[in-house]
Amino acid sequence: MVDLTLRVNGKKHSLSVEDSSLLSETLRDQLNLTGTHIGCDTSQCGSCTIHMDRKAVKACTVLTAQAEGCEITTIEGIGEPGDLHPMQEAFREHHALQCGFCTPGMIMAAIGLVNESDELDGEQVRKGLDGNFCRCTGYHNIVKAVLDAKQRM
Repeated sequence: MVDLTLRVNGKKHSLSVEDSSLLSETLRDQLNLTGTHIGCDTSQCGSCTIHMDRKAVKACTVLTAQAEGCEITTIEGIGEPGDLHPMQEAFREHHALQCGFCTPGMIMAAIGLVNESDELDGEQVRKGLDGNFCRCTGYHNIVKAVLDAKQRM
């Protein structure tokens, strides 16, 4: 077991975790932040995407102990009902979601993409979100939402 302190969504949490504990598991199982979805556990689907020190990362590829000292932001930390993040609002307005399973990871990846890019067009959005899979939407409305949110952000 490893004792550590994580800063998640602006709050400090003291935890004891197994050495091999993945950040995605810790967020869901110990901190009850279930918006971080576990889809493949192999970093292929992107449903576990969070921000670590303002950079989008797949939480299933990070050991919890590696996150100590980092600022972690999950989907629960970017907006709330009545005060959505611009990316959440754009996804809602452009119908860029259907079943919702990929949505938290897709939104977190999209925010990371926008924060890292000065200029974006549809092709760059598609390429930038390449590691995040959606089995429902066909991506067209996701691309529109990301481009709209970039203007708002």
